[in-house]
Amino acid sequence: MNRLLPAFSLLFIALTLNAQELQSPSEFLGYELGTRFTRHHQVVDYYQYLSEVAKDRMQLTEYGKTNEQRPLILAYLSSAANMQNLEAIREEHLKNRSGSGTSTKAIVWLSYNVHGNESVSTEASMQTIYELLTGKQSYLENTVVIMDPCINPDGRDRYVNWYNQTKNTPNQVDSNSKEHHEGWWSGRSNHYMFDLNRDWAWLTQKESRQRLKYYNKWLPHIHVDFHEQSMDSPYYFAPAAEPFHEVITDFQRDFQITIGKNHAKYFDANGWFYFTKERFDLFYPSYGDTYPTYNGAIGMTYEQGGGGRAGLGVITSNGDTLTLKDRIAHHFTTGISTVEVAANNVAKLNEEYQKFHQPKSYKYNSYVLNGPEDHLRALAQLLDRHELNYSYGTGATAKGFNYLTGKTGSLKTNSESLIISTNQSKGTLVKVLFEPNARLSDSLTYDITAWSLPYAYGLDAIASESLVSGTAKEEALVKNEVLNPNSYAFLTDWNGMDDARFLAELLQKKIKVRQTKKPFTIEGKHYDRGSLIITKADNDFNKNFTNILGEAAEKHHKLLSPVSSGFVDKGKDFGSGYVKMIPAVKVALLGGAPTSTLRFGEIWHFFEQQLHYPLTVLDGDYFDEVDLYNYEVLILPGGYSYEKFMDKEMLSRLEEWVGQGGRLIAMGKSIASLGGEGGFDISIRENKQDSTEITVEPYENLLREEMKNDITGAIFKTKVDATHPLAFGYTDTYFSLKLGSDSYDYLEGGTVAYISNDTAPVSGFAGSEAQKKMSKSLVFGVEEYGKGQVVYMVDNPLFRGFWENGKLFFANALFMVK
Repeated sequence: MNRLLPAFSLLFIALTLNAQELQSPSEFLGYELGTRFTRHHQVVDYYQYLSEVAKDRMQLTEYGKTNEQRPLILAYLSSAANMQNLEAIREEHLKNRSGSGTSTKAIVWLSYNVHGNESVSTEASMQTIYELLTGKQSYLENTVVIMDPCINPDGRDRYVNWYNQTKNTPNQVDSNSKEHHEGWWSGRSNHYMFDLNRDWAWLTQKESRQRLKYYNKWLPHIHVDFHEQSMDSPYYFAPAAEPFHEVITDFQRDFQITIGKNHAKYFDANGWFYFTKERFDLFYPSYGDTYPTYNGAIGMTYEQGGGGRAGLGVITSNGDTLTLKDRIAHHFTTGISTVEVAANNVAKLNEEYQKFHQPKSYKYNSYVLNGPEDHLRALAQLLDRHELNYSYGTGATAKGFNYLTGKTGSLKTNSESLIISTNQSKGTLVKVLFEPNARLSDSLTYDITAWSLPYAYGLDAIASESLVSGTAKEEALVKNEVLNPNSYAFLTDWNGMDDARFLAELLQKKIKVRQTKKPFTIEGKHYDRGSLIITKADNDFNKNFTNILGEAAEKHHKLLSPVSSGFVDKGKDFGSGYVKMIPAVKVALLGGAPTSTLRFGEIWHFFEQQLHYPLTVLDGDYFDEVDLYNYEVLILPGGYSYEKFMDKEMLSRLEEWVGQGGRLIAMGKSIASLGGEGGFDISIRENKQDSTEITVEPYENLLREEMKNDITGAIFKTKVDATHPLAFGYTDTYFSLKLGSDSYDYLEGGTVAYISNDTAPVSGFAGSEAQKKMSKSLVFGVEEYGKGQVVYMVDNPLFRGFWENGKLFFANALFMVK
C-alpha cells in the first residue's frame, strides 16, 4: 500500500512553484526522483549544477577519490551572508572548544550511503539539498549544513549498475524476483569489501582517511549517518538503544530525544511507522554515530527499511508495497527535521559543545606505551590522522594499570615511548580508544565490545591516573651508512609489518633472503629467531644488490647491520640447517560463494595495500578447474557456506596438494569444514548440553540467555610458543580479539597460540558458557601433513584491518620455512 505518494507529489509541486530559479532533482535528471536509481556521476553533476546556480549559498569541494577513481564530494550550505564568512565561522566554532570562540551558528553534517546498497540515501540527499536551498532557506540563517551525498560511491554504483542490469521492466515487486537478491559481492562494501561504517576510528580505508581530514576541520554539533535496514523494518531514528558508553553526556542523550520527538511529529502526521531506543546502540567507537559522539557531536544513525532487497519497489511481509519514493520521503523528512531542530537550538548546542571539550576527570589521565619501533610508529600515524596530541618519554617511570599483567605496575619510558593524555580537547576520544576495558551497561550490543589500542598494537602499556609529562621529538629517519658491497651479509630484525613489507619487496626484486630459526650473537649484537640474513654470496648474480637493498631498507625504516663473517659468536652459523632460505611463494586466495566478502576483503586489502605482495584470486565457481600445484600457499577466508563447497572430493584434493608440499591457511569458519572422518587433524568442539541441565526461561529472557554462549568481540590473553616459526617476532604472550565461541583442541606438536585455563577476557564481553568452551583451546596452530602444512587461524588477525599486532602472524604463515 502506498499512502505516501499524493503528499509527496504535492511537496514536489510546491517546491517547484517556490523556486523557479533552481531545477529540482527530477527536472535536472530528466526523470521523477524515485522512479530509477541515479548513478554517481549524475549525482555529482546535480551537485555541481547547484553550486553554480546557487553559488552564493553553496560551495562544493572534492575531498578525494575512491579506489575506483570516483570523486568524493562535500557540499557546504548556509545563507549568503554566512557563506561569505564561512572560514571565520569555522574558526570561531573550533575556538569554542577552548571557550575562546564566539560561535553563533550550528554546524550540521549529513552523511549518506556509507553502505552502497542502502541506496535510497543518496537519492534523498538530492531532494534534501534542494529543499534547503529553496523552501527551507530560513534554517540556514544560523546553521551551516555540510552534506556528503555518497560516502561509498564504488559500492553504490556496484549496486545501481547491478540493479539496472537485473531488474524487470517495469520493475517487479515480488520479493522472489532476482532484482531483490544481490549476488556474493553486494554493493554494501567499498572496493576492498570493507564496511566503511566500521572504519571511522581505524581509518584503514582511503575513503575514511580522506573524509576525516575534512571532518576534523569542522567537528560539527550534529552528525547523521543515513542507512537502510531489512525491508520489513519500520523507520528507526534517535534516541539510541543501550548500551551507551559512559562518556556520553546527559545533554547528548537528551538532545537525541529532542530530535527524535521532532521526527515523530512528522511521522505521526503521515501515519508512518517508526521505532526508537532499540537495536542501534552507542558503544563501539568506529561507527558514523559513535565516532562523532566521542568528538562532541550529537551522533545519530537513521535507518529506513529497504536496503539491497527493496529495489524500486517490493511487497513486504505484511502485504504492503514499499517503493523507492516512500523511502526517499522518510529520509528527506528526518534530514530536514534535523536541520530544523539545530536551527532552533543554536545557543544550547554551542554551550554544550564547549562544555564537552573542557578537561574531564577520568580515572586514567595518561597512557604510556613501549614496544617495537614500527608498532609505535604505526600507532603514531593513527594518532596523527585523528589529530590527537602525544609526546615522547623522558626516561621517567610511569605507574598505573599494567595491560600485560592486569595489575598495578610500572613502566620505564625511553625516547621512543609514546605518551597520550586525556588532557586535550579530544580527551574523550583518547579515553574511549585507549582504556583497558570499556564499561558495558548491557551485553546486548550491536558490535564488538573490546578494541583497546595498546592490545591491538601489541604494546607494553600503563594506564596512569596521573598526568605523565613527555617531550616533543622530531621523527628520526632510519638512515643506513652506504652499504659496503664487500660485507659478508646484512642482518636485520623481524618483529612487525615494516619487516614484512621489507621482505616482500626484496623477494619481488629477486633478492634472496634467509631467516634464522635459532637466536644468535655476532660481532657483539644479539639477534632473535626470525631475524633476516641477506648474504652477498646468495645475491652475487645481482649487480645492483646493495642499491636495491639500501633503497628498500630506507623505504621501510629498516636498520641493516653489515657483518664480515658468517661465523657467529653464539648460536648457529649462517650455513647451518637452522638458517633457511625464504621462498618467494606464489599465493592464491579463495573467493566467491563459500567465503564471507568481509573476510575475503581483509585479506585482499592486506596483500595489496599493506604487504604489497602479489596475490591470485581463485573464485569458488571455477576452483575445481585450477591446478593447485601452480601455488605454494592457498588461503581459505572465513565464511558460512563451506559445507557445500568442501565435499569429500574437494577435501581429498586439498589433502593431496598439502601432502605434496602445499601450505593451506584456514581461517575462522573455514576450519570446521576441514576436520572429521578422512580430513585433517582438526575438529570443532561440540556445544552439547545435557537435557537435565536445561532450565525453563521466560520467553522475554531467551535472548539474554543465549548471550551466555556468545563472545561479542572480546580480548583474550593467550600463551605463545615463540620458538615456532609461525610466532617469530612475538613474545610468549599475545592478546587476541575473539569474535565467536567456536573452539578447537590443541594440536599435537603444532599449538602456537592458545588459551590455557584462564578463560576470562581481559576486555569485552564473553558469556559464561562460552568462557568454559575456551579452556585449553587453540588460537593459532600448524599441522604438519606429509610434505606440507595446514595453518589454522581460529581468531582473525586481520579483522577490519585494525588489529595491528596480529598481522605478523599472518605474514609468518605466508613466508615461514618448514
